[in-house]
Amino acid sequence: MTINNFTPNLWAGRALANLNDAHVYGNALNRDYEGEIKQMGDRLRIQSIGRVTIRTYTKNTTITAPETLQDSEQILIIDQGDYFNFAIDDVDAAQNKITVMDEAMRDSAWGLSDVADAYLASLLEAGTATANILTALTSVGDDVTDDDAYKAIVDLDIKLNENNVPRDGKRFVIVPPWFEGILRLDQRFVSFGTATNVEQLRGKPIGAVSGFSVWVSNNVPVSGSAYTLIAGHPIAATYAEQISEIKAYEPPDRFADAVKGLHIYGATVTRPYALARVAVTEAT
Repeated sequence: MTINNFTPNLWAGRALANLNDAHVYGNALNRDYEGEIKQMGDRLRIQSIGRVTIRTYTKNTTITAPETLQDSEQILIIDQGDYFNFAIDDVDAAQNKITVMDEAMRDSAWGLSDVADAYLASLLEAGTATANILTALTSVGDDVTDDDAYKAIVDLDIKLNENNVPRDGKRFVIVPPWFEGILRLDQRFVSFGTATNVEQLRGKPIGAVSGFSVWVSNNVPVSGSAYTLIAGHPIAATYAEQISEIKAYEPPDRFADAVKGLHIYGATVTRPYALARVAVTEAT
């Protein structure tokens, strides 16, 4: 492959597709403003209004004057950026270069999404409403003396219900691999629903508990031995990303084809009440 035969738009499309496939936290959030970002530092203004007051009506009486709705503004800042930059030596057989390049692009996309997902996990943990942080469970396991992993998720569901978070099938909870393993020992989990309960592709939910899609991630926030399970609804936060630039070039001091790409992104918690979290530890 020579630099003249390189199509940046084609590779950019592949990189972004792979990026989306690998996201866990990123795929759980809404992307309502994604098409509006263009470069690092972009600031998107998100408008919202307060709740409308509901009053009791009495027949043959004058109703109150119309209330003035209170609006508020939140800012989504595209303040995160990561890049890759690799080269493939010209000594490599020409027939292998496309294959090697494709694999390198897939690995780059996975790496970028992994960094972004860790950022989102921390953002959601910090952005959860204080009232929605449940008491930590001392241990979770499959022994009769351990707390119930399934119940931990149900408790998160109850907290969101108390906040009138929509129950429209879009709720999510993200757990670490060891917690998933415990769930798989629970017949309430493995016998629920259809074949989606055994789907184990990264970036896809692996089942359902109490109205939540259950996702598995290695980026679940952890402090010591305590892992923070975060549950919520896509309305809780908005995320925007873009592979803003992919460039092919020939390094001046090497006989090689090189590619570099920049991933820009940002997120903000818009409705903290639509998130809930609990810290759990694995039983020993």
